[in-house]
Amino acid sequence: MAEMQYRRTPSRVPIFRTMQKIPAGLMLVPLILGAVVSTLAPEALQIGSFTTALFKEGALALIALLIFATGAEITGRHSGKAAASTTLVVLTCKTLIPAALIVALGLAVGIDGILGVSILALLAIFGNSNGALWLAFAGEYGDERDTGAYVASAFDDGPFLALIFLGAAGLGDIPLLALVAAIVPFVLGLFVGAVDREWTRVLEHVPTITIPFMSFAVGTGINLATVVTGGLAGVFLALGVVGFTGSLTYLGYRFILRRGRKSGIGFAAGTTAGNAVAVPAVVAAADPRFEPFVGAAAAQAATAVLVSGLLAPLVASWVLKKSGGLDLTEVEDVTQPAGAS
Repeated sequence: MAEMQYRRTPSRVPIFRTMQKIPAGLMLVPLILGAVVSTLAPEALQIGSFTTALFKEGALALIALLIFATGAEITGRHSGKAAASTTLVVLTCKTLIPAALIVALGLAVGIDGILGVSILALLAIFGNSNGALWLAFAGEYGDERDTGAYVASAFDDGPFLALIFLGAAGLGDIPLLALVAAIVPFVLGLFVGAVDREWTRVLEHVPTITIPFMSFAVGTGINLATVVTGGLAGVFLALGVVGFTGSLTYLGYRFILRRGRKSGIGFAAGTTAGNAVAVPAVVAAADPRFEPFVGAAAAQAATAVLVSGLLAPLVASWVLKKSGGLDLTEVEDVTQPAGAS
């Protein structure tokens, strides 16, 4: 009775409802707030204890919880296969195809790149996807097939693919244990969801709870001053990430996965992860030939992180709205058969 009365009491300030009215607002609003705090008062969240643990250092733990909940949701045989297919499409369209094209460009023009943008910067920005943002958007607008595709970011997050694609001597040393560690929460979630349906029902509410806090913590890793330093080059690169890789993933959703009106979710993959800022330094440490490009590449990556993080979910939401995907019920949102038009 007390719980029902609490739910019927109107909010003095409808913060949550207002955030929901903004496209991807549960993710975008906290992300921007985190970046503002990181820029204007970077020491404010370093006071320690629960404040620092939740608002500054909590991103990985919250992402892990969201990943665990995602695994628990994928219990049926159909959902599991669909999530695997979605992962393959996202990884191929968002990362592998763009990275291969960038390497081909490097072979043609050299590592200096073109128009003041090095091959190092291109690989760091285009070959790196924001898994946290994908989880946030897919958790709000998609289903377990989409959130399950977060695994793609475990493959392209960080310098691993950049090192592989550059193909320099000694750059293929990939820490497989780190990749395994990223997948463990997902596998455990799969197990729990398969053996205990009660846990699955409890974990259904995890995305709504964790996404705002997770996004704020991710935002605290973005400094607006660094974004300004990246200048117009970073902005145009971000537009390229959203337009090119987002469009490729959208096409994969539409014509390979046949997701119909939900295909707009694919545009949410057109992002650059925050760790892309660190990729140039890691690559240069392994191959000193890239050292002259590190400063510019890091600044351009920082700009691309913020701009793509803001733009990709807005574009994805707009495409979903135009196609009617936002109004699609969970029962209606089924993968079309291979022969469907």
